[in-house]
Amino acid sequence: MSKRVNIRRLVTGIPGFDDLLGGGVPEFSFNLIAGTPGSGKTTLAHQLMFSMATPSCRALFFTVLGEPPLKMLRYQQQFEFFEFDKLDTCIKFVNLSADMLDGDFERVLERITAEVRAFEPSLVFVDSFRSVVHSARSTDQGAADLQDFVQQLGMQMTSWQATTFLIGEYLQPEEESGPVFTVADGIMWLSQLIRGDSMVRKMQVVKMRGVSQKLGTHTFRLDDSGVTVFPRAVLQAPETERPQFEAGQRLSLGVPELDAMMGGGIPAGYSVLLVGPSGSGKTILTTAFLAEGVRLGEAGVIAAFEKSPNQLLSHKLNKLVEAGGVGIINTRTLDLSLDEILHDLVKMIKEKKATRVVIDSLSGFELALSPVFRDNFRESLYRLVAVLTGMGATVLMTAELEDRYTVLRFSSYGNAFLADAIIMQRYVELNGQLKRVISVVKVRGSAHSKDVRFFDIGGDALEIGERLTGYSGILSGQPLRRKRVERFKKNLRLS
Repeated sequence: MSKRVNIRRLVTGIPGFDDLLGGGVPEFSFNLIAGTPGSGKTTLAHQLMFSMATPSCRALFFTVLGEPPLKMLRYQQQFEFFEFDKLDTCIKFVNLSADMLDGDFERVLERITAEVRAFEPSLVFVDSFRSVVHSARSTDQGAADLQDFVQQLGMQMTSWQATTFLIGEYLQPEEESGPVFTVADGIMWLSQLIRGDSMVRKMQVVKMRGVSQKLGTHTFRLDDSGVTVFPRAVLQAPETERPQFEAGQRLSLGVPELDAMMGGGIPAGYSVLLVGPSGSGKTILTTAFLAEGVRLGEAGVIAAFEKSPNQLLSHKLNKLVEAGGVGIINTRTLDLSLDEILHDLVKMIKEKKATRVVIDSLSGFELALSPVFRDNFRESLYRLVAVLTGMGATVLMTAELEDRYTVLRFSSYGNAFLADAIIMQRYVELNGQLKRVISVVKVRGSAHSKDVRFFDIGGDALEIGERLTGYSGILSGQPLRRKRVERFKKNLRLS
């Protein structure tokens, strides 16, 4: 044969699911949707059916459970994907529970064959296939009969040119032993991870013949709209899709004096960590960064992990959002996965063609993550930064640090290495008052100012003042005049 067989992909329309399968479900494939109880198998099957069923692509759904289809449909119709108009026209339900009572697989296969010939479906679903397995175990020749039944069913469906889905509850140890796992062209495994009071649903395409599927486990959410899959984010875009920056291209922070301290602004595509204690002006600086971008025709996106939109939006930022120059993502919902957060960020960045992204703050980002992901917070943060900067965005992240005066830290959990540049805000006590100071700790691959400078907040803007001079011992919280410092050093040498 000189020509390759072209396998058509059936687009499911389930958000994120087709991406896992490299474009959709292979036509005429024999698939298994397996997993633990309550993981969303039946809901996924129904959503697949209602999404793909049309007058020219009809679906036949066999139920092997003891409960009648009407009871099952009573709950499934609560989802937004459920369409009453498709029942008995594009979609037909058949109950096989009576045929399975004596474990006669030949009679069950005959019933399925008869229904398929009469309805001529393009899609066939059998739920729950685990009930068939239990029935097989109750007979002496159960295992052999089940093996033959699965093979015959697969051959029949392929000859009828139907795409088949078997739904079954399986525990992990049974994955290797069941005959259906050997015969199936595709295996989709659904599971639930529980940590404390939190639960995260995961999906894995264990096997899919003829398809370059995405490896690993992927988060999915089950809500009123049905199943939404959040494919695991890729760290780097293909070489041809990576953004190209002009040599020496810099982005202004919207504060000219601070731009000068950084050597001319933030190098394009950098990740910047802005650290400081509560009330030091971090949100004011991020607003200036976004506002400067809008002024220059550069759209921005801000992800709010700590504050609600009403708390976050100053008058200035609110105007930017209303005008469409800045998009805001409210991520205060807890128990999120990294892929879910990235999905929303990437979607808005693409929609707005944004080049500036603000994450406020990393502390809130950690709390927003499900406890299942918090153990790998550094990995999650690394992936987040890598994906966003790989898209060509310049990322400004805020992190709140307790100002202990005697300890100098640049980030919590040792995350400073992830940033290409670090800006630090602090308080110092001078003449009975707390004063704000700012400094640039690092700018990777670029010269920058080493000065520590006073700054103040005027309205919704930062005002950089003079350099802090004539003092030492700032970390101790007791600023010393220069003469006292010199006297101390002299006495130290004499001793």
